[in-house]
Amino acid sequence: MKRLTPILIALLCLCTPAGLRAQNDDSRYLAGAVPEVEGKVTFAKEFTIPGMSQEDIFKRMSSWLDARLERNGNNSRVVYTSPEKGQIVGTGDEWIVFSSSALSLDRTRILYQPLITCQPEKCMFEVRKIRFIYREGEEKYTAEEWITDKYALNKAHTKLVRGLAKWRRKTVDFMDDMFLEAAEALSAPTPEAAAAVAERATDEPEKKKKEEEKEAAAAKDAAPTVILPKKQVISSDAVPHSTGGYREIAPEDLKKEMIQTGNGKLVIVIGNDPFNQTMMTANSGGSLGTVDNKPVVFSILSADQPHEQMEEAGTYLVRFYPNGQKEPSIELECRKMPAPAAIEGMPRTYVGEIVKARVRQ
Repeated sequence: MKRLTPILIALLCLCTPAGLRAQNDDSRYLAGAVPEVEGKVTFAKEFTIPGMSQEDIFKRMSSWLDARLERNGNNSRVVYTSPEKGQIVGTGDEWIVFSSSALSLDRTRILYQPLITCQPEKCMFEVRKIRFIYREGEEKYTAEEWITDKYALNKAHTKLVRGLAKWRRKTVDFMDDMFLEAAEALSAPTPEAAAAVAERATDEPEKKKKEEEKEAAAAKDAAPTVILPKKQVISSDAVPHSTGGYREIAPEDLKKEMIQTGNGKLVIVIGNDPFNQTMMTANSGGSLGTVDNKPVVFSILSADQPHEQMEEAGTYLVRFYPNGQKEPSIELECRKMPAPAAIEGMPRTYVGEIVKARVRQ
């Protein structure tokens, strides 16, 4: 046994730091994880749903939120809806569990106001007026005085403050879960299926799946999340040479008139995960052409458009929506090619070598 002791101590020394690092990786909960608008904590997520009407978006989100709040019980309910304005307002009253065992239960009630604004092809989801009721009502806090950067982080904003850490972590996770549910509801085939998303959220296997998806989705990211309804999803892995109204053609067979600036919009899609994609319209248009005898598509962002994600992207999709059409007439898988540096204040042109091309039949 004496000979084994040094070996066991050595193993513990090797294993413990890695375990601590895994437990204390709070990078996603540090500065900016709890956003504020005019001094008020407001979590928000913008979704883009190509081709979906305001009416359909409203029906899905209304069905989902109504089912979720009804599931919660307490005082949760939808308090206002306006299909014409595309607005849905509710009041939420749920439990956040910090820890649970056979002998103890540490939890808090979280009260919040969900506000959903629906527009054609867009949906803004905000959660605000967040409050906590702890220890059977003995302690009450607002999010502004409890989980903001000012109170929940150290002065250097490099660590969570002990005592408030659990509140900040669990609240951020709570919001990520809610936004992920909303994304699933928007991608559901029907409003009825959207309502079922709230019911599935109580299942343990579904919770585990959400945890895995949440890490990848980073739902709190500022960029809009693009939602592709399941009945309309077009994936390069799932689309053979001819299916779903599209057929694959050789990039060399593309004709320049298939993309005409002024006769439609050129949309760029970055990312393969439908729950964490960025979509942007090339406000200055684009066109088809060749570079070094390779078929390419030129995508031009106006000077005032955000471009950081395009700078970082290595591959992306380009879709062209003719005027008045809800589905693209052409979809191009692109590999970004080097392009001249943009001049300050001038449009930015990105050149994508076309790897695969699909056109509507």
